[in-house]
Amino acid sequence: MATTRRRLRSPLDLILSNPVALKELRGRMRGPRAFVVLTGYLIVVGGFTIIIYLATTSASLSTTGEVDGGTVGRLLFSSVVAMELFLVTFITPAFTASAISGEHEHQTYDLLRTTLLPERSLVWGKLFSALAYVVLLLLAAIPLQSIAFLFGGVDVPEVYISFITLLATATLLGTLGIYFSSLSRRTLRANIMTYVTAMSIAIGTAMAVIMLLSISAAAERNAISKAAEWGLLLLQGLFVCLNPLTTLLISQDLLINQQQIFTFEHEFTDGTTATLPSPWIIFTILYLAISAVIFVRTTWVLKRIDD
Repeated sequence: MATTRRRLRSPLDLILSNPVALKELRGRMRGPRAFVVLTGYLIVVGGFTIIIYLATTSASLSTTGEVDGGTVGRLLFSSVVAMELFLVTFITPAFTASAISGEHEHQTYDLLRTTLLPERSLVWGKLFSALAYVVLLLLAAIPLQSIAFLFGGVDVPEVYISFITLLATATLLGTLGIYFSSLSRRTLRANIMTYVTAMSIAIGTAMAVIMLLSISAAAERNAISKAAEWGLLLLQGLFVCLNPLTTLLISQDLLINQQQIFTFEHEFTDGTTATLPSPWIIFTILYLAISAVIFVRTTWVLKRIDD
């Protein structure tokens, strides 16, 4: 019975018993920076929402003479999520890129490593404290996303999908920031490496998707084998699921057109169909798996430094 009770409490104990996580959380929420960032984040997202609403309703009135609630709702929701993705992409690395390098700059790393805290717990504590604040930002913006429900055109599953996708993105960016922070003794250098990597992933995968879409369109006009069509589909799906923006756009499109959350039907040129998982599922699995690999790699780097 005691063993079972300990196992049930272990996830909470993993957080509460980690002194780094508690120290980082207390330090972050005591100062004004956390509240300034949260306030600025909501002001930017809220202001952007107002601008999109005014522009959309004005354009709808000038063209049709009435406001299309469904179109306004979908555009508002998509715009808020896109702005959240943009802000999370820049905010998350700022919290994690200084996790290890900041200790070197303040000359506290050696003191920190004299404790019995293992490398894994150190990295986990730094990462958890940053992600906990990002989750706070995402939760704070949900009421702004929910404004779209007043106009229609948006379903509740879209809110869940967007939240999971944004959280998976923040997790990968957070682990990237800590990894580069462990490689560098300067926070500026770690920040630059993290942002360059993040932008390379976003731009590179988007360009690959555009190129593969044009190749697929050309292939549809010509007779290609089923195996080649499968290869193009899988390659295109891989790059789509490596980019959070394309993942969100296609997942939303599939949800609207096919009313499917977890799977969708793809039709080949010969008329046959195949049931495939929705992009947001593959995206989440890929990003969490990559984050786990980077996490392990970061602990290995810290062990090598200590040795």
